Amino acid sequence: MYSSKSYSVTEAQRKIEGYCAYQDRCHKEVLQKLREMRMIPEAIDQIMAHLIQENYLNEERFARSFARGKFSIKKWGKIRIINELKQRQISAFNIKSALKEINEEDYHNTLNELAKKRLIQIKETNIQKRKKKLADYLLYRGWESNLVYEKLKELI
Repeated sequence: MYSSKSYSVTEAQRKIEGYCAYQDRCHKEVLQKLREMRMIPEAIDQIMAHLIQENYLNEERFARSFARGKFSIKKWGKIRIINELKQRQISAFNIKSALKEINEEDYHNTLNELAKKRLIQIKETNIQKRKKKLADYLLYRGWESNLVYEKLKELI
């Protein structure tokens, strides 16, 4: 990857500014990138401080856009979004803030559309197996189990 090239702090800072400007990043991703660039801890601290100060790096903004994107594009439920944000070491405060980006009505409508669409694709004739396949699919995508089971009762 970056093994042979070495960067000055200024070069690394410019490169990382571009990396952060391209799309919102979390601290963990940026730290990983700086380590791949073989930057020393002092330089990493300096660059991270600069990125935060100049608003290239903002965990709350990252969490909010992550939640919006994964919900609207990938149709993920809140459980999956929370787990993915936790893996990226996002604080509980920022996770809560991110979930506010999801409109409750849109959330229920999306679950409904997703369940109906998936049900059409399931060719299984056995009712129990059909229910299980739909439930597994929705749970995997991070939808809350109480909502999933309500939807199953409603649709099958």
